[in-house]
This record gives sequence, structure tokens and C-alpha cells, in this order.
Amino acid sequence: MLFGLDGVEIGLIIVFFCLFGGILSGFPVAFAIGGAGVISFGIIAALDSAGILIHQAIDTSSQAYRDLLATGVKTDAVSVFRYPDLPRIGEPVFPQGWEVAMDRNISFIVNRMNERVLAGASIETLLAVLMFVLMGITLERSKIANDLLTTMARVFGPLPGGLAVSIVVVGAFLAASTGIVGATVVTMGLLALPTMLRNNYSPELATGVIAASGTLGQIIPPSIVIVLLGTLAGDLYSTAQETRAQEFGCSDALTYLGEPAVVSVGTLFQAALLPGIMLALLYALYAFGYAMLNPSKAPAVVLEGGTGEPITRGEGLTWFLGVPVAIIAGAMLLGQVNLIGSQNVNVSAFSDAGQTASLRTNVGEDCKAAMIDLHGQEAWDTAVAEQEAIDAAGGVAEATKLTEEELEAARIAKIEAAAPIGTGLTVLMVMAGLVLAVGRGVSPSADPKPLIIGAIGVLLIALVDVVAIAPTTSPGVTVLLIALPTLLVLYGCKAAAARCAKNDLIRVVFPPLVLIVAVLGSILGGITNPTPAAALGAGGAIMLAAYRKLQDQGKSGKIIIWATFAVAICILVGVNFDLRINGQEGVSAETVIAFGVAYGAYIFALFGLIYGCWVLFKGGVLTPVVRETAKVTSMVFTILIGSQLLNLVVISFGGEHYIQQFLKSFDSELKVFLIVMVVLFILGFVLDFLEIIYIVIPIVGPVIYGGSFDPKWVTIMVAVNLQTSFLTPPFGFALFYLRGVAPKEVTTGHIYRGILPFVLIQVVGLGILWTFPSIVTIVPALIPN
Repeated sequence: MLFGLDGVEIGLIIVFFCLFGGILSGFPVAFAIGGAGVISFGIIAALDSAGILIHQAIDTSSQAYRDLLATGVKTDAVSVFRYPDLPRIGEPVFPQGWEVAMDRNISFIVNRMNERVLAGASIETLLAVLMFVLMGITLERSKIANDLLTTMARVFGPLPGGLAVSIVVVGAFLAASTGIVGATVVTMGLLALPTMLRNNYSPELATGVIAASGTLGQIIPPSIVIVLLGTLAGDLYSTAQETRAQEFGCSDALTYLGEPAVVSVGTLFQAALLPGIMLALLYALYAFGYAMLNPSKAPAVVLEGGTGEPITRGEGLTWFLGVPVAIIAGAMLLGQVNLIGSQNVNVSAFSDAGQTASLRTNVGEDCKAAMIDLHGQEAWDTAVAEQEAIDAAGGVAEATKLTEEELEAARIAKIEAAAPIGTGLTVLMVMAGLVLAVGRGVSPSADPKPLIIGAIGVLLIALVDVVAIAPTTSPGVTVLLIALPTLLVLYGCKAAAARCAKNDLIRVVFPPLVLIVAVLGSILGGITNPTPAAALGAGGAIMLAAYRKLQDQGKSGKIIIWATFAVAICILVGVNFDLRINGQEGVSAETVIAFGVAYGAYIFALFGLIYGCWVLFKGGVLTPVVRETAKVTSMVFTILIGSQLLNLVVISFGGEHYIQQFLKSFDSELKVFLIVMVVLFILGFVLDFLEIIYIVIPIVGPVIYGGSFDPKWVTIMVAVNLQTSFLTPPFGFALFYLRGVAPKEVTTGHIYRGILPFVLIQVVGLGILWTFPSIVTIVPALIPN
């Protein structure tokens, strides 16, 4: 044994130093990873051929080993870490020779590239990376951060530490809209750091809050980290739970867990929402607390006012808080008493199938004992009782085709149970009411008549829905009945929108906020998966940036605005009409008209998108955006390929199995996960999040995802830990980005000292999530997928 170390341990050390050396060499990281794999394999192969690397494996032919297995211990549970006294034999780290290992690596890397990069099940999800990067870079080039920083500084500046708090707010906002850490940190460093220093802010606080807030894009959805982690977590969790179930004697993970062993990127976005908000609040609380304790280092700053009309506190509370809360609470209350609800009267042609037992009970004794240990005796007894009741009834009732009489009876029952006011119209009325209330609040002295007319239109829509629109009323007739009230609503909303456009805060925040709601709402609401939502975000970002460019050039942006309305029309028509007319018989005239309207709106929306691309191209924005998107996306996929090669090298000499055996030697699942989290935290000082995701997570994943922990909680804990890697000296990327744009009077020492409290906040945040895992799991539990 060389230096008293096992051959596999030396191989792991060689791989680490080759990787670390490749990164420090200044060579592009995407290629350094693959090169480290090739070089480390060559060194290990040479040492193995020389007989220097010897692995001390357990002698499986010894009597002690056979006696241990005779006690019921499974072969997978036997390792040198758990049973160090077992006899061992020395063998090469490549038992069949390095040539065989290299041949396997070459064949495996081709298969993995095909499965995970080119044509695998995860490629569709990985396409979201391209779209989110395009969305983020486009919004960054549209100067949205400039406007947000200026506006938020006016809002929060008069508070102690207000400029620092405004940085956190803008960082969270940009995280949800762009998610590009480098661009966010650089932009805020260029714009906000000089202002904070001129107003006597501590360099440590200023640099720390900018660097930390810029990394919120790593955890607040839509996060590229979560997309990349999610594609791995789904496979790792499914495979690990299948292995775990079979170890306990169950046929599959579905039997053992009582539910499918799946975790999707959309679910992880839901899980990351509250942790991201929590971290932003912790940052803001620290900035505010620092200012209270050190008022001279974070003074209140009153900047020049905006262009909006001054309003009193009473007017602000009435129109920005009281009326909106009343509208939303009133709609929710009416929904509780079934005055607002679904008016869908569609009836399935088949009866509902009978419910199966909550757990499968026809299992072996070993599986039964494991399931009772996992779910509890009460859950098992309940499942047994359910199964007995099903057996007594002759088995699970199958779905049967309903007769015409049964269909009509079911339809009549749904019509009688339908609410007087439909959910769809209620949503539109609530949105119109909010717009009218905000329009009144931003300009209380303006003529209220247009807003009153709009409010009357809202009430008329509700009245028409109650009196004239039945659940059986066709969509076309519904549109005709509410046409006049809708025109009144649009008249009022147009006046309200014109007033809102004069308010800096609303004018700056509203457009990207709509885009965020559209993208995140479609994902968090389970309407679509991240890839189409990312495409929607990329298209919306292009149109938003084009509108901003036209405004800067003094040109009209009406085409972009009307194209946006065309998208809304497409959605509304598609939701309310069945547009599948090809091959259908007896298509009604209103459906044909609706199809024509939707198709025309689609063509105009497409024209608006192309026009937006042309505006950005002529303005010199589109070319660098596409180039930067291609660079970032290529880097991600090249790192993915290189990390697969490095990972296969670690597998080839038994490094992955060795690490997993070490982790499995601990009896406490919590202790294992804590060790992994500490290792990831330490690696964050020297490695980027991409290297950790693609090199370390596949090695430790089968262990941390193979236990009883919720996979959503495990993934979000890892994501928050990886976010910290952007902040930890000496190689935190956010620190390098900020150092590159900071003024000369700001030293590296200022940046390092300023970031340390935020690193501690990250640790505190991890501790809170560890203690209260429901912060992660509550949103996915409330939102059905």
C-alpha cells in the first residue's frame, strides 16, 4: 500500500488533484474536466500496471465472510468500513486490466451522451436551460435592472439600510426573471455600488449584499441549478428507491412506497419557492439590522422623487391594500358558498373505477415488515381493512360505459350543482377590478368617471352571468352576452393603464412581473412543464426588450403591445372553445369563427415576435444575446459531457462504489446526509456548481436519494448548498464578478469580509430548512400536479 493508503483512495486523490489542477490552469473549465478524466485515468493505469496501486478487498472466499452471510447480512451491506476485521486480499484497482476498463469507458461515454445529452428522456427538460438562459440574457440586455434599481432605491432609500434592502428586492426580482448570476452581480455592481459608497455605506455591507443578492437566481425559480439538479434527481431517486425496495424483498418501489418514485423539475420549482423567499428575507433583515446597529455605515438616503402623483397614506392604504384585499377576499368567500365555481357540465361516458387499497398488501413477510416500518402499523392495518372490504365486494369495481339515461341524469345533476358565476369570468373580473383600483390609487385627483364606468362593466358582467348565462350556454353566445359590459371594462382599464404608466414603480415592475407570473404560474400551477414555459418566457423577454428598445428610440411600440394582446386572445379562445375542427363532423359556426379568431391572433402574435427580433437585431441587441446564449448553453452541455467522462473514470477503478460503501457504513441516515452536505459545502470553496452537480451528485446520489427522506427536500437542500458555492472565498464566482466591476477603493478584503455574514446566513438558512422541512414540502402539497 502506497503511503499506507488503499489503491482506490490514491486513485480518488489523483482524480481530485487532476481536476483541481485543470481548473487552476486557466484552461476552459468545460474542457478541463474531460482532460482531467483522461489524464487521471492514464496516471492510475500506469501506477496499476506497475503494481503500485493495490486495493485491499474483502476475501469473499474466507470462512469469516461466509459465517457473516449466514447470520442474514446481505452481500451489499458488507464493506471494509462496516466490518474492518474481515480477512482481505490485495488486488489491482483494475482487476481485468486497464485496457478492458478503457474499452468500457469509451462504450459507456457514447451511451451516456446519447441518453443524457442527445436523445434521452431528460433532453426535453435540458432544453429549458437554453430557453431560460435566452430569457435571462435578453432581459438583462433590456436594461430592466437599471430601472428596477433606481425605482426600488426611491422606495426603500428613506429607511435605515434602505439601499441595501432595495438591492435584495431587486436581486430577488431579477432572480425570478433572469436567473443569470453573473449578469445580475455585474449590473448591480456597476449601478448600485458607486451610489451606496457615495452615500457613506460600508464597503463590506455594500459588496456583501450585492454579491449575495445576485446569487438568489440559483434557488428562486426558474433556476437553472434546479433544472440541472432535477434531471439528475429524477433518475437517481427512481433507481435508488427501486434498489431499496428490492433489498427489502418488495417487487418494486411502487409497492414499497405506496406511490410512484418520481420527482419532476416542476415539482422542485414549487418546492424552491418558499426557501428562495426565505433567504431573501434573511438578507434584508440582516441589512436592516446592520443599519440599526451601525446607522453611520448604512444611512437612510432620500433620492429624487419619481414622476408619479403624490398620494396620502390613507389613499394608498385604501386603493393599494383595502380595495384589492376586499375584491380577492370577496371572490374567495363567494367561492366557499358556491356562488362562484365551475360551470363545466361535461360528463364522462364511463363510470368511475373503484378505489384500490392505499397500500399493496399481497407481499412477502420481509416486504411487509419493511412497509410497516416505513408507513407505520396503523397505515398497514388500514390498507389491510381496505383490501378485505374490496375482496368482500368481489374485487375492485371496473369502469363501465354509461347508458344514455345515466349520462343524461349525470349531466342534469352537474347542471343543478353548477355555481351561478363561472370561475373563468370571475378571474377576469377580479383582474379588471384590481387594475381599476390601482389606477385610482396612483392618481386620486384625476377624473374618476372612466374608472366608474369600468367598475359598472364588471358588475354588469357578473349580473349577466347570473341572469342570462347558464352552464349549458355555448361559448359563442356567452361572448355576445358579455360583449357590451366587456367594452365598458376595457374602457375603464385603458384609462387605468394610462394612469399606471405615469407611475415609475408600476411602469418598471409590471411588465417583467407579468412575464414572471406567466412563466412561473404555468409551471407552479401544473399547467405545463418547464420547457414550454421557458419558451414562453424567452418569447416574452424578446418582445419586452423590443418594446423597451423602441421606447428608447422614440418609436411606437403598439405592434408589440397588440401582439401581446393577441397571445392573450389565443389563450382565452383556446380555453373556452374546442378548436379541434379537423376531421370533426357537425362543427358549429361559432367554433369555426373562434378557430379563425384564434388562428388570426396566432399569426399576429408570431408576426409581433418576428418584428421584435428584427427590432433587436437592427438595434445591435439580438446578435450578442444569441452569441452569449450559445456560449453559456454550450458550456453547460460540454461540462455535462466532460463530467460524464470523469465520472466513468471514477467508476472504472471502483471509486464510486468505495465512496458509497463508506457512506452506507453509517447507521444514521441523518449523519450520512450531514456528511454529504458538509462535503458539498467544502467543495464549494474550490469547485463551481456545475462540476459539483455533474461529478459529485451522481456519486453520492444513490445514497442520499436511497433513504426515507423526501426527494424534494434533499434536492432543495443541495441547491441551497450549491448557491453558497458562489459566495465562498477564494473561488466564489459572484466575488470574481463583483471584483471585476468594483471601484479601486473597494479591495478584495472588503469583498471577502462583506460576504462572510451572508455565508453564515446561508448556513442558518440550511439549518432552518433542516429543522422545518415543511417549508420545502408545503407548496408542492398544496398545488396538485
